[in-house]
Amino acid sequence: MGNACSLETTENTDIYTDEQAEIDAKEAGIKPRPQEIKDEIDERGAFIRQTNIFVKPFGDNEGDLKAEDGRYAVYWMHGCHWSNRPVIVRDILGLTDVIQDVATSHSGVSNRYGHGFGDQKDHKDPICGVHFLSEFYKNVDPDFTGRATTPTLVDIKEKKAVNNDYHRLSNYIEVQFRKFQPADAPDLYPVKYRKEIDEFNDWLFPTINNGHYRMAFCQSWEAYEEAYNDFFESLEKLDKRLESNRFLFGDYITDSDVRLYVTLVRWETSYYHNVGPIKKRITEYKNIWGYVKELFAIPEFRKYTFFEFPKNNEKGIFVSYPKRIAAQVPYDKLWATDGERKKLSADPDNVYKKHPEGETVEDYQTVISASKWNSDSRADRNPANRYLSEDASINPIASKLRD
Repeated sequence: MGNACSLETTENTDIYTDEQAEIDAKEAGIKPRPQEIKDEIDERGAFIRQTNIFVKPFGDNEGDLKAEDGRYAVYWMHGCHWSNRPVIVRDILGLTDVIQDVATSHSGVSNRYGHGFGDQKDHKDPICGVHFLSEFYKNVDPDFTGRATTPTLVDIKEKKAVNNDYHRLSNYIEVQFRKFQPADAPDLYPVKYRKEIDEFNDWLFPTINNGHYRMAFCQSWEAYEEAYNDFFESLEKLDKRLESNRFLFGDYITDSDVRLYVTLVRWETSYYHNVGPIKKRITEYKNIWGYVKELFAIPEFRKYTFFEFPKNNEKGIFVSYPKRIAAQVPYDKLWATDGERKKLSADPDNVYKKHPEGETVEDYQTVISASKWNSDSRADRNPANRYLSEDASINPIASKLRD
């Protein structure tokens, strides 16, 4: 595997101070991170997430990105469910030696400059030696002023960001990196059902994946109520769907299950603290909770499941639950699966679908659809514009995934 940058794994034990981050940012020409509640709120007070800036697809057309062994690294963050997706998929597909990864952390104590590498030696990225994720963006566009986000796929030979499209990044890894996967790698994105999976994923984004942020960042009651209702009504539909389906599309895990799982984990263990009253915890949805626990038992999912244990430095009579109790929760015991959901499958001993016999790499590498959520128009990205041809409570392909 080629690598133009040296890799050091020594962790830093020094505190990355705000003063040092200021010095590093000035030297690199990095500006403070924009704030969602200032820059991504519409006239109704609703949070409309910024579009992704690096959306060039992987493919065979002129100008497309090309899959290469050792050329890319995924930059992700423990507490960011968007960025947990591609590393889970990469690991499931046996691509850990092909695509590297780096977990970002804070930039200074206050994190004023966004994703950095405060827990690494010299507070630098261990592959390419930068202090801030946004440096990879500026290496492409010196005038970049938006938020550098995780996941970001970086060309580590050029030290440039090439794709931060969390809507489709996992699909590119599944499809365009197929030639580097082991022959027996699972099929998370079957060719025959990509239309249904894409449509579901594009519905899942505004209702569930972005649901917490819509509640946490909005600035009006109207926007909050809309996001709240979307989130909990969608959970009810998915709980109904999972009553008769082991996974979202039936007997086997697909790309959609990765997307749902990472959000549910973050919601149940952290995110709900930021949104006010909640209708139900994830543990109160019988089928969803059993589904989450079954996925948690799978090594590739469990590896990227992170529970937050904040230090208890609050003062006064009332100390928050995360500070008092979180570190004491017996997650391994509470999240253990009882195996009951196997009964929903015609192939209970397998959770991954095999590729069809005779399918070639070329057969698998179809063009991946663009996501409408990357539209430059904020109006187009309004969550009200979501579409799903079949109610989310119904699996549109039922037992067909076994084909």
